[in-house]
Amino acid sequence: MTTVENYTPSALSDYVKEFLIQFKDKAGSFRYVEDIDKMMSSNSKYINIDYNDLVTHPEIESKFNEDPDEILEAFSRAIKEILHERFPKYAQKIGHEIRARIANYPVQRSLRQINAEIIGKMTSVSGMVLRASEVKPLAKELVFICPIGHRTDVILEKGLTITTPIKCSNEKCTHKELSLEPQSSRFIDVQFVRLQELPEDLPPGQLPHYLDITVKQDLVDDARPGDRVVLTGIVRIEQEKMSGVSKSNSPLYRLRLDGNNVEFLGGKGSKTSRRIQREEISPEEEKTIKSLSKSPDIYDRIIDSYAPHITGHRIIKESILLLMAGSTQRELQDGSKIRGDINIFLVGDPGTAKSEMLKFCARIAPRGLYTSGRGSTAAGLTAAVVRDVNGIFMLEAGATVLGDQGLVCIDEFDKMKDEDRSALHEVMEQQTASIAKGGIVATLNARTSILAAANPMYGKYDPFKNITENVNLPIPLLTRFDLIFVVRDQPSKERDEKIAKHIIDLHTPQGIDSRSLIDSETLTKYVSYAKRVDPILTKEAETKILDYYLKMRNVDADDMITVTPRQLEGLIRLATARARLLLKNQVEEEDAQRAIDLLQNMFEDAGIDVNTGKVDLGVLQGKPRSEVSKMQSFMGILQTLEGEPKKPVEESKLIEELVKTEKFTEEEARNIVRKMVREASIYESKPGHYNTV
Repeated sequence: MTTVENYTPSALSDYVKEFLIQFKDKAGSFRYVEDIDKMMSSNSKYINIDYNDLVTHPEIESKFNEDPDEILEAFSRAIKEILHERFPKYAQKIGHEIRARIANYPVQRSLRQINAEIIGKMTSVSGMVLRASEVKPLAKELVFICPIGHRTDVILEKGLTITTPIKCSNEKCTHKELSLEPQSSRFIDVQFVRLQELPEDLPPGQLPHYLDITVKQDLVDDARPGDRVVLTGIVRIEQEKMSGVSKSNSPLYRLRLDGNNVEFLGGKGSKTSRRIQREEISPEEEKTIKSLSKSPDIYDRIIDSYAPHITGHRIIKESILLLMAGSTQRELQDGSKIRGDINIFLVGDPGTAKSEMLKFCARIAPRGLYTSGRGSTAAGLTAAVVRDVNGIFMLEAGATVLGDQGLVCIDEFDKMKDEDRSALHEVMEQQTASIAKGGIVATLNARTSILAAANPMYGKYDPFKNITENVNLPIPLLTRFDLIFVVRDQPSKERDEKIAKHIIDLHTPQGIDSRSLIDSETLTKYVSYAKRVDPILTKEAETKILDYYLKMRNVDADDMITVTPRQLEGLIRLATARARLLLKNQVEEEDAQRAIDLLQNMFEDAGIDVNTGKVDLGVLQGKPRSEVSKMQSFMGILQTLEGEPKKPVEESKLIEELVKTEKFTEEEARNIVRKMVREASIYESKPGHYNTV
């Protein structure tokens, strides 16, 4: 018997054809024959071959490792023959484009291991699609015609270079000016994609490697920027320019992968079943998680296990854990979506371990990215349009798109430029990132939770000013955060002693007492397991949340708003996230109560109007009620005193009238006059006299 190595191409395709016709799967059906039968009805030009099925044919398998091009060619011919027996017309029509895609190819390499040794070999590589070019036609067969009408054919075998013929292929013909005839030539779609190492595979302190990939025919537009994929393909090389040498003489080449199949990470197959290895949970781990969730003090243990090297801040740790668990995204019948991700904002004094909490969060979240304010631009956070070496415009995904269905931690939030920060408005409520430039108009998914931290404007948080005066942030952005925490560094003897002891303990060999703590690996698995739970609200929880919301809306002062429907949605999200963390199928009353406590805690911290000492969410939405009402009464009095037609009002008279209302002391009245002049709401018409503008 001759070995497969010595087979002629036609004998090889006969051998492959035999495999395709005879292969039965576990259920006993002839899988590949059925797939080929379905090709015409589904108008597809390829079939998927599972590499694990080739185990019974070691000869085919070994051929893959030696000469993948030849065996893929044999597969194409074999499929065409089988198809020809069934649907001769369809086979004739798509004859050139029939091919096999190889799934589950076992030889997996990281992007760093793709080097000169494996040129021409087949390999699988996992990574994240960073950018994708537009789709262009690539010549496979070109037909040139000379002036007399002889044709010259040029076929592109491999690679991306084609040599134009210098003279006519007919020996007797001497013409040299040949023209291309596009109607008889054959082109296929091609797209250039850039793949980058997954953030979790990145060795510490290294720059991520990337690889350019060519995808053709039906693989085009399969993977979008931000997708995590396993790409199977053949490693090719192409010449690269070198300074001082013409490109055709350059000894320098660059590697490229010729894509054969795209699989989405986790579930082999479609986009819907994406999961990363970090989110994969083995049966043993599931047992551990379930037994953990049954212990009575599990909630406290989880909170203690979050960043155990930071002492205190229990409420913030609890909130960040709820953010990681998240709530479910609801899709309504009309196609609109209600966001399920929780956003949290920390603002506070320097040295209160804000960044440390963000770093820890990005590290243990099943999918987390960390970025810092000064180094982030609007394009880097959402998406950018970049120009390729060949001058092709490409779409490149930014942090929130890459962190889709995960979370993004943004540190130094206050140091970002305003125009860059404004890119987050859409991400935080609509959960998409839209881009329109360079002829590319696209909307990308950015379903991420955002955890941001900022320092107050003047270094330390000033308790005598409202939060909007302390933080240099636009108000619409503040209202998109479900929870806002003010982290204050207030000296108190016992607390300081506790923190100091804790820090000193960290530097001793024993470190932290970690008997009851859950290690970070398990915590990651626990959170990703919790994300699968989909709890529903019970009647008690609904009533609790509704009562609280109506109580907060019903405030004695007229037109003073404390809570908006955004806070109501926030409450539901927090309650659901807590039920998820406890792996419950229902959101119970205690979950709702805890969510209310967290929100109430935020109001008492960040939502207090410092002038009156009352909770007033107007603080988070610009001016607190007390200020607005003072201004209204001030303008009212000034307009009354002016009369019709306007006559100048003396300052002493104005102040006297203001004090009579009992809303102002004399000092406050003088201050508000100065303030209104500064804000150009009134002007000094003659010395010591004022008028409205």
